[in-house]
Amino acid sequence: MAREDEQQGDESDDADLVALAVEIFAMLADPTRVKIILTLIGGESSVNNLAVAVGKPSSAVSQHLAKLRLARILLTRQEGNRVYYRLANEHVAQLVTDALHQAEHSIGHPRHHARPVIREVESS
Repeated sequence: MAREDEQQGDESDDADLVALAVEIFAMLADPTRVKIILTLIGGESSVNNLAVAVGKPSSAVSQHLAKLRLARILLTRQEGNRVYYRLANEHVAQLVTDALHQAEHSIGHPRHHARPVIREVESS
């Protein structure tokens, strides 16, 4: 009986995690949000700098940032009247990077597999 309860608890936990994962994918299913994540892989940034980087108005970027923050994908730091955004952890960066790698495979051009060719120098 205890084993059954434990198993049901694990299944319930798994179902909750799956539902949360789906919400995360839904949150990232927007080109502007993906561009924001890619920009923030390089480090924290202000709304204005992110707006320039993703080519969108600051007001639109600010709305996307608020949603990503509510989803606990981003964290903020305030300095004076400026707010700086950063990734909450490395997992969302890996998720977006992997999605781009999968997209490369889907179109048949996996650039991330390209390796520089190193040629041995023949001794004279």
